[in-house]
Amino acid sequence: MTAATSAPAAASRPIVNALSVDVEDYFQVSAFEKRISPDDWEQLPCRVERNVERILALCDAHGAKATFFTLGWIAQRYPGLVRRVADAGHEVASHGHAHRRAHDQHPDEFLRDIARTKALLEDLTGRAVRGYRAPSFSVGPRNPWAFECIAKAGYRYSSSVYPIRHDHYGAPDAPRFPHEIVAGLLEVPVATVQLMKRNWPAGGGGYFRLLPYEVSRWSIARINGVDGQPAIFYFHPWELDPDQPRIGGVPVRTRVRHYLNLHRTESRLARLLRDFRWDRVDRVFLDGGH
Repeated sequence: MTAATSAPAAASRPIVNALSVDVEDYFQVSAFEKRISPDDWEQLPCRVERNVERILALCDAHGAKATFFTLGWIAQRYPGLVRRVADAGHEVASHGHAHRRAHDQHPDEFLRDIARTKALLEDLTGRAVRGYRAPSFSVGPRNPWAFECIAKAGYRYSSSVYPIRHDHYGAPDAPRFPHEIVAGLLEVPVATVQLMKRNWPAGGGGYFRLLPYEVSRWSIARINGVDGQPAIFYFHPWELDPDQPRIGGVPVRTRVRHYLNLHRTESRLARLLRDFRWDRVDRVFLDGGH
């Protein structure tokens, strides 16, 4: 692995950060996989369309562009939604087909999955799909072969590593900033801050809802100001949806992580879009921003 090569932005110009959305519905999250089989997804009420439309409106209101890492399962059922995302000037990227963790697949199976999803999204949008994010950040030390597969499938970048300690994912010893992970493939880790020789989450997800907004704002400002680097932030459409159906029979920790502060997410995102400059992952990290 090589060191990150992107230089700090000029002091006179605020750094442009990368905004990303993992396009999956509430019943597709990994935390519910023991309660809900993919075979049952068709029978559950989908809410992803209305929630993505809310995100598009929010981005439009604040002049922000984003990257939408989209499941192939969603794209097959809502092709018009994928086209609307692309036509609005956002980047459509791949999240694999059915939200299966990369390390739970055989390399050949994984390659077929990500190549299939890339082709589907390109057919729908008429645009090249350059980015991939593994479900649940499931690429790292356990399956380094996955990076070779991502490159072989034709992706230019991956955003599949979260360099933190977590009970379900994380690679705390991985580099914090973009680096060429295999020839021709850039890995763009989700944002972290380093304190007391440890990486702490700064890139969104459940932490954005569970912790006070000021923690996220301070963290991103520190990455921009101290590290001189863009931050990459992510969230899910279902996190803007406090009225989503509740899934029963899940542990207390899972319920708290999934449902706490859903009613605050949209207003917090609006603050985040006002407080920082945001663009697509490909433009920030591949094309050098604006």
